[in-house]
Amino acid sequence: MSRPVGTTDGAGFLRNDIMESQPVVSTDNGNKSVQQYIDETPVWSDGTKTASTPMTPMQWRIWSLAAAGKFFEGLVVFTTGVALPLLAKEFSLGPAAHGIVGAASLLGILIGATALGGLSDRFGRKPMFIIEMAIFTIFLVGVTLSPNFPTLVFCLFGLGLALGCDYPTAHLVISESMPSNCRGQFVLGAFGFQAIGALMGAGVGFFILYENPSLSAWRWMYASAIIPAVLVTLARLTITESAHWLFARGENDQAEQVMLRLLSRQPQYPSEIDLGEGSHKDDTATSNEGTGYRELFSEKTRRATVLASVPWFLQDLGTYGIGIFTPTILAAAVGHKKEHATAISDLVQNDMIAAKGAAVIDVLLIFGIIAAVLLADRVGRIKLQVFGFIGCAIGLFLASLSVEFTGLMLLYLIFAGFMVFSFMTNLGPNAQTYLIAGEVFPTKVRGKGAGFAASFAKIGAVLTAFLFPILLADIGVRYLLYILVVTSILGALVTWMMRIETTGMNLEELE
Repeated sequence: MSRPVGTTDGAGFLRNDIMESQPVVSTDNGNKSVQQYIDETPVWSDGTKTASTPMTPMQWRIWSLAAAGKFFEGLVVFTTGVALPLLAKEFSLGPAAHGIVGAASLLGILIGATALGGLSDRFGRKPMFIIEMAIFTIFLVGVTLSPNFPTLVFCLFGLGLALGCDYPTAHLVISESMPSNCRGQFVLGAFGFQAIGALMGAGVGFFILYENPSLSAWRWMYASAIIPAVLVTLARLTITESAHWLFARGENDQAEQVMLRLLSRQPQYPSEIDLGEGSHKDDTATSNEGTGYRELFSEKTRRATVLASVPWFLQDLGTYGIGIFTPTILAAAVGHKKEHATAISDLVQNDMIAAKGAAVIDVLLIFGIIAAVLLADRVGRIKLQVFGFIGCAIGLFLASLSVEFTGLMLLYLIFAGFMVFSFMTNLGPNAQTYLIAGEVFPTKVRGKGAGFAASFAKIGAVLTAFLFPILLADIGVRYLLYILVVTSILGALVTWMMRIETTGMNLEELE
């Protein structure tokens, strides 16, 4: 084994106990960029690099706290679905009020992704990362204690604002602190906690309904997340600011201090950080002028904006559209339920059936996101997104064939189609659109760009929620699914035509 250059412990003494096993980085740092320091791997004394860059405790902390936010998103969104029949009974909600409850958090996400997520470009990634979770916690308490319908809707909208802010912010705090060669895995790994949160929400909802079969059970479902949310909010106070963001603002000294804390490890490497006096800054980082939303449509950035926004919009049309048919699938999967529940016991029983069925569907989503995590940095974002869109189209087409059959064949085709769709959407467009949106924009507008893409996508979700019942009644299931087949194919075409492959590239090269 080659002998690495000397290392020291925290007090500066030579650490002979690790000389034969712990490599360190060469001391010739020059004026490297932020991402070059993050990507740097230890080098043995003969010049041989190690296989990978070990993650630091701070990098793991940042990732886990971002993943926790995604977990809460999946948990709360699912909880709303389980809680809806109970709170509708408690507040005597009609069909229109049902729609308002379902749309409140969705509208909040649409507005929050742009209005709050974009503020991370102005005030920093860390402040917004903390504020969004504080807002989430406050409105979560509000939902739990809601005395009437207007208060409930307002608090659900507030939850949506916080979740919308998290779309760009959580992505940025991860992607701007991780090595380039594994950035996709970590971003999608955190994103996958949405599905884990949804699965956990199914378990929590079922358990609470089992232990407390009453109308007030929905309040305990939301309340179960309050204490964990408070703990995550406090823990986010301890992370570092993005050195990329600081450097883009010309705050080099602070960026260097942040980098030393971010890359603190034993043995320490790099031993010092020298970002120079701006020699590595390009014209995208020299000022904060022209960093408004109109820059997203400038000649330099327009292609990235289209790639990040339009496929995500088309993906949400299909994803939220399939949600319309979920109750039918769940009823077929877990058995018959009482269609006209009047007694509270019947209502609770129906809710428990839906919770168990949703858990089965969520497992398929988890398999899809696991595949995305494993393949994103190997196969590439664009290829997976195109392949995923095509797979979604195939799944939807299979489901459309079910209208020609009855009995078991109808059930098999629906299950086959929707299982293919669920897996392929998380392998491809559902995961990759989120990943790409946080990578293709310059640092100074990355928050705005990712936030705009998320908001534009949620316009598709809102349109779907509004138009699907109308179209379902006017044109029927088959032609409605045909429309979604076409939108999936369009998603693949737009992705390929506007492609910007970000796999393995560091964020500065992308700028």
